[in-house]
Order: sequence, then structure tokens, then C-alpha cells
Amino acid sequence: MVQFKNRYMVMEVFVDANRELGDNDPIILSAFNVSKAIKDSIQLNFGECGLAVSLGSFQVKYVNPTTKICIIRTSREDHQKVWSAITMVRSIGKCPVSFNLLDLSGSIKACKRAALMCDEAKFEQYRLAAGDLVTPEITDVVKSCFEKIKALEK
Repeated sequence: MVQFKNRYMVMEVFVDANRELGDNDPIILSAFNVSKAIKDSIQLNFGECGLAVSLGSFQVKYVNPTTKICIIRTSREDHQKVWSAITMVRSIGKCPVSFNLLDLSGSIKACKRAALMCDEAKFEQYRLAAGDLVTPEITDVVKSCFEKIKALEK
């Protein structure tokens, strides 16, 4: 029996700080928004056929809206196409963004470890910068996101 091979990408989403000041709508990062932006980019850059081939195992497994870390699964054969399409994503909704690859892995376990380390480091940085503005609700949301990473499996 042949096992289907996947690649997992830990991506960081950078929201453009220089966007228009009149646009006070905060970006809501969700698995749906990230997935839609990536699929639109694949279709734009590689066409319908490229999109159809890439969607076989494409899935946004995890998104943390506070630290802006996400995990994306794709097939081993198409991971370079998906990765290049991700680098060409310029906006999610009306908000300009850019993606940065933090880790590329062949197993979910290694990806979980890398994502957890990045998430914890970014939240610690956020907590130090925000100081007293970090409410217990924000801490609870981030802790639940950490639990989601730990519970990730196929």
C-alpha cells in the first residue's frame, strides 16, 4: 500500500501597518479567509487546471488570529506551486498582507513542534509589548490556540 505524501508549511502572516488610516476594519484571520486567498492566487497564477490539481490535499489546518501563524497542508508534488502562489497573495479581503514561510515539513509532528515554538515566542513578544493591555480573555484565546496545535493530527 502506498501512503499519500504531504508537506506542511508553517506560515506567518504580516499585515501591512501602512494601510489607509480611514480603514479601521481589523483583519479577521480565519481558515476560510486564508484558504480563499490562496485558492484565488493559485487560480490566477496557474489557471483552473493548476487549481484543480492543487486542491487534492490542500487544507488550512490551523490559524491563530492573535499571533498570525497558520499551518497549511498540501501534496508533496504540488507544494512548490502552492508555496509560490502563497508568496503572490497580496491581500486577504481588503487588507494588504504578505506571507513568510517559517518551516516546511513532511510530517505533522515536526510541523506542530515548529508552530508551537513560533506561537509561544510571538505571544510572549506580544505580551511584553502590550503590557497591561493583555486581558485574561486574550490569554485564554491564545491558550486555546496552543491546545488546538497540540491536538492536530491527520
